[in-house]
Amino acid sequence: MAQTTQTEHTTSTSTVFTRLAARSYRHRWLALIAWVAVLVAVTVAAQVVGSDYRNDFSLPGTDSQRAFDMLRERAPEQAGATAQVVVQRADGLAAKPTRDRIEAMLRDVRELPRVAEVRSPYEDPSAMSRDGTIAYATVVFDAPAEQVPSEDVRRVMDTAQAARSDGLRVELGGDPIRNAQESAGGAAEGVGMLAALVILVLLFGSLLAASLPIVIAVFAVGSAIGVVALASHLATIADFTVPLMLLVGLGVGIDYALLVFSRYRSELLAGADRAAATRTALDTAGRTVFFAGCTVIVALLGLIALGLGSLQGVAVAIAVTVLVTMIASLTLLPALLAVVGARVERGVRKRASRATRREGDRWRSWSTLMQRRPWAALVLAVGALLALAWPTLDMRLGFADAGTDAPSATSRAAYDLLAEGFGAGFNGPLVVVVRGDTEAAATVQQALSTTTGVAATTPPLPSSAGLSTIIVFPDAGPQDARTAELVDRLRSQTLPPLAASSGATLLVGGSTAAVVDFADAVSGRLPIFIGLVVGLSALLLLVVFRSVLIPIKAALLNLLSVGAAMGAITLIFQDGRFGVQPGPIEAYVPVMIFAIAFGLSMDYEVFLLARMHEEWQRTRDAQLAIREGLATTGRIVTAAAAIMVLVFGSFLLDPGRMLQQFGLGLAVAVLLDALVIRCLIVPAVMRLLGTRAWWLPRWLDRSLPHVALEAGPADQRVPR
Repeated sequence: MAQTTQTEHTTSTSTVFTRLAARSYRHRWLALIAWVAVLVAVTVAAQVVGSDYRNDFSLPGTDSQRAFDMLRERAPEQAGATAQVVVQRADGLAAKPTRDRIEAMLRDVRELPRVAEVRSPYEDPSAMSRDGTIAYATVVFDAPAEQVPSEDVRRVMDTAQAARSDGLRVELGGDPIRNAQESAGGAAEGVGMLAALVILVLLFGSLLAASLPIVIAVFAVGSAIGVVALASHLATIADFTVPLMLLVGLGVGIDYALLVFSRYRSELLAGADRAAATRTALDTAGRTVFFAGCTVIVALLGLIALGLGSLQGVAVAIAVTVLVTMIASLTLLPALLAVVGARVERGVRKRASRATRREGDRWRSWSTLMQRRPWAALVLAVGALLALAWPTLDMRLGFADAGTDAPSATSRAAYDLLAEGFGAGFNGPLVVVVRGDTEAAATVQQALSTTTGVAATTPPLPSSAGLSTIIVFPDAGPQDARTAELVDRLRSQTLPPLAASSGATLLVGGSTAAVVDFADAVSGRLPIFIGLVVGLSALLLLVVFRSVLIPIKAALLNLLSVGAAMGAITLIFQDGRFGVQPGPIEAYVPVMIFAIAFGLSMDYEVFLLARMHEEWQRTRDAQLAIREGLATTGRIVTAAAAIMVLVFGSFLLDPGRMLQQFGLGLAVAVLLDALVIRCLIVPAVMRLLGTRAWWLPRWLDRSLPHVALEAGPADQRVPR
């Protein structure tokens, strides 16, 4: 206890980080109990209260949103989500026993909760295929798909599929069905954590030391998930938020704790006692973690600038995860080091040594090689990244539909049956809303039926409020670029003359049109978002490193790594390489990956440059600063990146296409950033810049606040 008291005693020059470390170290059990209490409290509260995750796909000002709002206000019976009950029998559906069985099933479905209407194929000839072997009934719910409880949708599924018999096949499709399908889930989280543990054990040679970063990640992510579950009752948070929190939280949590622990380990090997090593680790790597975490949070909160309600809740939730992770690394980790530090120190000193020194020497040799041939390293590396980023220019945004579901899913079976019996466009119908008289609606329907790209239309379905809806079936599938072109053509060429001549209001809506509108909204606002995130991150680096060129370099290189990651996603998921079913890139993915990957790239940038800057401040030798910065961080950055790659890459095991795209994109971005940018491009660029890398005009230096990532000599004068 005397040693602990002495450790906490600091000079007047101590920093907030050293004081935080000293307090966490001294009050170790209080810190541990507090974290356990927080985790248990929010977890229990979330279990008792439950969560209220819900999607918000509204896009005010778009045609699809106006169409939906008009139906909801004036004809709510036509505004609900729809599902299709698809039936097939090889010898036809007209025989009386088959028809009786199907109609009895549809009557049962009609009586279920949340079902507003059921339209039988025997009442609508257009719902029967030409050969009479495939037909579909339309089930209309009383609310949009995201508002219909999954248990009510599954009740519809069970009731419909109970009519299956020898020769009669019954499958269900539509957005409510896809939302309600219970996913078997993947082993992503477990595989990722196991892989991370293996790397940490190899890195530190101790299971106990290796488990510390994972404990930090578990506490941080668990607490954040509980908080966000409770917050879902107060704000709109999408139902796919938790997997993304796990994805980012595990990677960042292990990463941040690893950076702090690695500095703690270095201080022990340099002769410091455990308390002093903890204090120095937080005053150096802890600062780096703090500012690196701030860049990730800034990048995520930049998503709010997009003005897309469905993304704002996700961005805030992931930002909260990063914030809690950062706090855990700065408070919980020192407490754990105080509790198990003696055992950790024995393991560290046992492995101390030549191996570590040899590792540093190898990185010094590599840095020297890059500095001898800076142009060759720069041109080859940048050329390779640009080549990988090139496919991004052809990226097509959208949302996966049932055509990309697992072959065993009923939604995929219904999709395939509709495409076989009626054409691919029947899986992505458009809804044209006509506000006008019946004559105008009939004229519009006739014009639509002869429009290029339209396979079929239904007769106008009138309502008592002066609205009619016409279902338009494209001749291409919902993910086909020709369908998006048809939506644009209807809005810009076909419907405006009809609206002018009839005086009616004509709007193109439906889920397929909404996807087109969402993709257009993301594409249109993406430049503003990128500019905002890059600008704020560069400003933060400008303040921290007191350099004009370093923020510019960091921004350009991070854009390059993110662009290459998006190119890889495009090649695999859009073009269908390696046996993956081709389709559009989920509209959420580019902006989310940019925010997260850009922030994580800044993590490594800050960590590497902090050590370079520390050496530059000490020696004023630019080349030595590059060499020592890479030598002291290369091993840890590589290990941290390997962990992140495995954690993110493990999400390729998830059955969801969106999470697969997230996992691949983040894994590729981190891999390229750690291996190509940090090991090749950064040493080459810093060599070419030389002392100019740390240049800052005097007038700007006087204007900027002084924020240091490294503790000055006075900061480190702490009794041991």
